[in-house]
Amino acid sequence: MNKLRVIIVNVCRLILAVTFIISGYVKAIDPLGTQYKITDYLAAIDLAGMVPQWTTLVLAVVLAAIEFALGVFMLFAIKRQITTRLTLAFMAVMTLITVWIYIADPVKDCGCFGDAFILTNGETLLKNILLVACAAIVAWQPACMLRLISPSNQWLVMNYAVVYILGTSLWCLYALPTFDFRPYHIGVNIKEAMTIPEGAPQTEYATTFIMQKDGKTREFTVDNYPDSTWQFVDARTVVTKQGYEPPIHDFIIDSATTGEDITDSILSRPGYTFLLIAPSLAKADDSNFGDIDQIYEYAQEQGAAFYCLTASTDKDITRWRDITGAEYPFCLSDETTLKTIIRSNPGLLLLKNGTIIGKWSHNLLPQTDELTAPLNKLSIGQMPTDNGMSSSILKVVLTFLLPLFLLSLADRLWAWTKWVRSKQKENNIFQIFKSKKEN
Repeated sequence: MNKLRVIIVNVCRLILAVTFIISGYVKAIDPLGTQYKITDYLAAIDLAGMVPQWTTLVLAVVLAAIEFALGVFMLFAIKRQITTRLTLAFMAVMTLITVWIYIADPVKDCGCFGDAFILTNGETLLKNILLVACAAIVAWQPACMLRLISPSNQWLVMNYAVVYILGTSLWCLYALPTFDFRPYHIGVNIKEAMTIPEGAPQTEYATTFIMQKDGKTREFTVDNYPDSTWQFVDARTVVTKQGYEPPIHDFIIDSATTGEDITDSILSRPGYTFLLIAPSLAKADDSNFGDIDQIYEYAQEQGAAFYCLTASTDKDITRWRDITGAEYPFCLSDETTLKTIIRSNPGLLLLKNGTIIGKWSHNLLPQTDELTAPLNKLSIGQMPTDNGMSSSILKVVLTFLLPLFLLSLADRLWAWTKWVRSKQKENNIFQIFKSKKEN
């Protein structure tokens, strides 16, 4: 019975650890995305305008750090009683929030796993019920959790996990997310990602008409729509069957000068195109405008197109031009779409034949000494062989997984040698005692 209890507790402990580590990490590498999701929740309860943006950003970083750290602590069985109780309390709060989301449906995606895994509100509720059950089990029997590191060395894992995840969030704020799970990742052809394949299932709708006659109200459908003696009151349309939705379905570019839709002309343009993405020019960082202007001049010399996509007003565009001396053309696009494309304001995209081959934060723009040849002869003008995925995974392995593995291995070897020495000491004492008894 005790063995079965240990197995159950440790299976639950591993489920919680893996889920928390993944959930915390994908939030940490995209703190702005987590901030946007928190803002969506605040908007659902009419508090979005009352909470400063810096507060939601700090909350996003802290939330990711708490999840990640609890996952690591659970994995290594660190401070077992307090860790299991904090995990249970955390899951209880999250489950209550999920129940509200499931009933009220204020957002379509909870954001539990960022953009890496999209769950419906029903799936999120089921997931949290499972996790709160696992958390209750480990909190009931925390002593059954098998340690991966000695109590005396736990502080090393604790500090390293916290410093690592906070450092990851700060770096991804400065640069860009280490892993890009959004539709506009490097390697995607935007135009192709907007296309609905031939024969793909179509979305089906059902409309209900609310009509009134002689003080009585009834609901009708298209099939039994009443005669003209009934007065129209309202209509409701719901999706009865979700059809195919392309990965990118909301990308539209309008000229800021003429208002003309130029999406197709930009995406179909052969060769290279730079897109400076600035969701809000009023809030955009203008400290690197000199680098942007130099890239624009380089693009002109090389015959590459250069556009600034923004959701700003004419007043903000004019102000940006006055501050930076920008001469590149401005285009208008949806703010949410621009925030989805790149987590930087401003940020830079490089397209080749409509395919994204490069993305840069305004803090790490290509420098003049890198732009010394035509784009087709430069590394930035080539499609990365693995879209950066392999190198990013290797960095995580080398900077986090490997150090913890080596620390755990060294700790276990130290614990084993300590046990061997204690056994040898016991054996020596036994031999001395035995020899005296024989004498």
